[in-house]
Amino acid sequence: MTQDRRPLRTKAPQPPLVAFDFDGTITTRDSFTAFLRWRADPARYALGLARLAPAGVRYLFDKDRGRIKAAAATEFLRGLTAPELEADAESFAVETAPMLFRPDALATWRRWRAEGARLVIVSASPSFVVAPFAERLGADRLIATELAYDSDGRATGRFATPNCRGPEKVARLREAFGEDVTLRAAYGDTAGDREMLQIAEIQGFKIFQGRPEFG
Repeated sequence: MTQDRRPLRTKAPQPPLVAFDFDGTITTRDSFTAFLRWRADPARYALGLARLAPAGVRYLFDKDRGRIKAAAATEFLRGLTAPELEADAESFAVETAPMLFRPDALATWRRWRAEGARLVIVSASPSFVVAPFAERLGADRLIATELAYDSDGRATGRFATPNCRGPEKVARLREAFGEDVTLRAAYGDTAGDREMLQIAEIQGFKIFQGRPEFG
């Protein structure tokens, strides 16, 4: 019997995977709320907040962030098309990125990029809001909450995926990168990031405190 002496092929090692929460971690405040306020004139925004008061009271008891976020999406975004929302989100990012990004978070992002890491943003905010920021940062992947649209392509005010927070962040990372996904590092700032941080070698919790020069 002859022996096959050809070298075994082995998979090239993957670059390390590093995950960042977005709101409060890379940014100084919640991007979805900031987008809604930016998009509406002051009177319309105040009216919307007044209409959301019952949802706010319910949140005090159930602490369901997904439900109150959906209520806000229904109040301010229902009926808009994806192209309309994407165009508005692009304008919002152009105007506000310098006032939202934490400089120390950006420095860490760039350091990992220089080291060849794959960089993923994992956010509870709707993907259409975060996408223009992720593109500017050069993210390799964006994982976020997805807005639902009806058969005419208009926002329903509901979400097509679970709120990307807590265990859902890990579930979505496994969906994207495999059940055995591990993170070289992860960064977050709330209890909703803890499960993601637990699968990381380096766990950066509330380590970014920088404020933008023009924030």
